[in-house]
Amino acid sequence: MMARLGFIGTGDITRAMVRGLAGQGHEILISPRNAAIAATLAAEVAGVTIATNADVVAGSDVVFLCLLARVAEEVLPGLPFRTDHRVISVMVDAPLAKLRRLCAPATDIALTIPLPPIAKGGCPLPVYPASATLEALFGARNPVITLETETALAAHLGVSAICSPMLDQLLTAAGWLAGHTGDPAAAEAYVAAMIRAYLPERAAPGELAGALRNLSTEGGLNATLRAKMAGSKVDMVQGLDGFSTRLGLKGKA
Repeated sequence: MMARLGFIGTGDITRAMVRGLAGQGHEILISPRNAAIAATLAAEVAGVTIATNADVVAGSDVVFLCLLARVAEEVLPGLPFRTDHRVISVMVDAPLAKLRRLCAPATDIALTIPLPPIAKGGCPLPVYPASATLEALFGARNPVITLETETALAAHLGVSAICSPMLDQLLTAAGWLAGHTGDPAAAEAYVAAMIRAYLPERAAPGELAGALRNLSTEGGLNATLRAKMAGSKVDMVQGLDGFSTRLGLKGKA
């Protein structure tokens, strides 16, 4: 699918998404909100052109919204959205009802949660409502997960926050290993490869639980360390529950 794509907002996620689209023949317009990132993408990715917000919208069939929600209130009204526009928002704290108001008369609007790995592929893309456009653009290299409710999307957004603490734990383990080997680079490479081996791109139901059971030999190193860190599970759930008000999560299904 070759298309005319526009990006309003030019931060890290825009950079990752545009890189993930490179080489597919798209015409891509990007706003200069972050001039350095915009200039880098224009020089690096064929088909990328920098344009004003109004020209990005006017010259695109698919518009990606990559702004902070408070900035969107200032930027989006007055832009030349059309009834035939397909709009995909990656913004936090911007519900569908608000976007329908800000992007009127466009009505084909979807919300998704791309992460930086989308630049290389393998990034899960929860989306609400279903978006054939998102599937066509990114589905070949990234699993698109269509959700039934906006609340479910909000819960996926919340759980995406585990990436930072998990990476922090891995770096801590790599630092411990490097303290015994004297080779930080090799230690980080080992820890990353070890964990990656347990994380298939599209895990089958129960696959993660099965991997955990295989690492649960009584008295083994894995089981011993997991028991020592059991309190961290409570901390994680409490941290995730702390997002409930912000994300509009009233209770568990």
